[in-house]
Amino acid sequence: MNNAAAQTRSLVIEREIPHPPEKIWRALTQSALVDEWLMKNDFQPVVGHRFNFRSTPVPGWNGVIDCEVLVVEPNSRLSYSWGTMGMESVVAWTLTPTKDGTHVRMEQSGFRSEEDAAYKGARWGWTKFIGNLERVAGGLE
Repeated sequence: MNNAAAQTRSLVIEREIPHPPEKIWRALTQSALVDEWLMKNDFQPVVGHRFNFRSTPVPGWNGVIDCEVLVVEPNSRLSYSWGTMGMESVVAWTLTPTKDGTHVRMEQSGFRSEEDAAYKGARWGWTKFIGNLERVAGGLE
């Protein structure tokens, strides 16, 4: 293990959502639905597709997150790079069917030790976003 890897950490948020993996997958991979729970985007669930998430700019940030799709396994796994403000990380979603719905695991890896504020901000943001994801998935037929 090299020093760079030793000095990174991951944010993991797990939640049981009372909807089948297919509904969660649609909310994770259909651009219009992603817009409802996360941010405006030009996402396509195609490995190698480069896309952006777009939010309201704030001082020190232009509101754009540069991404590339890394893994697409329908109803199971989705992963994409996440680049913003000089920070590069990877967001990985894992969906596991359960008796009552889906165990959703989101891991954002690659936070460096000096990015403590980014880590704390991501924890707050993803907790809110995953709540929104559950709401959007619950509204699907």
